[in-house]
Amino acid sequence: MIGSPSDVTVPGLHDVEIALGYRFADAVLLERALTHRSLRVADPDGDNERLEFLGDAVLDLVVSELLFRDFPASREGDLSRKRAYLVSTTTLAETAIRLDLSTRVRLGKGEEATGGRSKASILANVLEALIGAVFLDGGFHAASAVVRRLTADAYARLHAGEALADHKTRLQERCQEELHETPSYRNIRDFGPDHEKTFEVAVEVAGDVIGRGRGKSKKEAEQMAAWDALQAAEARGGFRPAPASPGAGIQTE
Repeated sequence: MIGSPSDVTVPGLHDVEIALGYRFADAVLLERALTHRSLRVADPDGDNERLEFLGDAVLDLVVSELLFRDFPASREGDLSRKRAYLVSTTTLAETAIRLDLSTRVRLGKGEEATGGRSKASILANVLEALIGAVFLDGGFHAASAVVRRLTADAYARLHAGEALADHKTRLQERCQEELHETPSYRNIRDFGPDHEKTFEVAVEVAGDVIGRGRGKSKKEAEQMAAWDALQAAEARGGFRPAPASPGAGIQTE
């Protein structure tokens, strides 16, 4: 529960506690959860990767239990689809942005320079790391309560059926309504080993690039490109060509 600030050493971390609805007994865990590996801390366990691993498992368990209890008529496949939406990189990144975590994550200079604060993967990983930190600090009950709060908005959209309208659909509807054009997607490149490729996609309208995205599949990359275009449109007050390098909206690594 929130009370007086914990013994944090970095300004603004109490704001993160307020956003989570949880006060840490061990402030080191909170600081570590916000520390990206690019910062190159001296302690090999000083970044958030291990906490992210733990938080991912806790998140899956809590969300699975929620869905199991709330959708008694749903079969395994439907429950898996609902869970995939709630724990997706996109959904978690949206939550992280709403909590203003992009201004709190601790990045190295290189990652900072390449727009790390707007990368969906980094934002989602920070959220999972925070869940892992709460689990270590306060146990499963505390972590479960935090997960329920963090996923409340997405869970409400799921119940209302709004989650079925994906980013590509939303982008197409807006482009047709505002520009009278239909967006198209173009594969820019793919890189990485065959078993772990990353795809980069651009979304275009009338020949202009309005968004870019990366993902572990072409489908995910297209979704991220559509999300980038939607976020860029909100920031710029309308649809305009995207900058030459990723930066508008959130991007996957």
